[in-house]
Amino acid sequence: MRRASWPLLLSALLLAGCNRPLPEQQDRSIDTGNPLEIAARERGVIRRDAAEPTGVFERSHELGRDALCVVPAGTGSWRFAVSAAFGAGLSCRAAGSVAREGEGWRFTFTSVEDCSIVLHEEEDELRLPGKLPSQCDSLCPGRTSLAGLRLPRASWSAADAKRLQMRDQEGNMSLPCSD
Repeated sequence: MRRASWPLLLSALLLAGCNRPLPEQQDRSIDTGNPLEIAARERGVIRRDAAEPTGVFERSHELGRDALCVVPAGTGSWRFAVSAAFGAGLSCRAAGSVAREGEGWRFTFTSVEDCSIVLHEEEDELRLPGKLPSQCDSLCPGRTSLAGLRLPRASWSAADAKRLQMRDQEGNMSLPCSD
């Protein structure tokens, strides 16, 4: 009789677990007033509900580090700085403004006239097109280019973006997105 009760008990426990609601039926509301939730959003640890490009995008690789910072510049506008490394002493650095365009963001580079591209954030990663417009040919020195650059999002925080350090043309560290 004891041998028969174990399978029966195991079956009862398995069936008891079947009464849980499906994940889509569970209450998924977030307590936005929770101090931990507020701190996490302010720090940029979790994604904000508002769709905006503010934050840090960066990737380290064998040739160096590629980075992009975006900070608010007014209502509905932002400014950015980007740096891409191509090995020892070879890099491309640019800056400009950002504005919403449809489902994406129009990045306009200030150092080159009429040089702008529309970017989309896909799965928390900004991907620059594989070919930039011909107006952008002089954006980077020599044969370097920002074409095809992929930058995963590292933070949604404007404070982090303002603290992001990039090397300037002389090799010194600077804060291009600070106030």
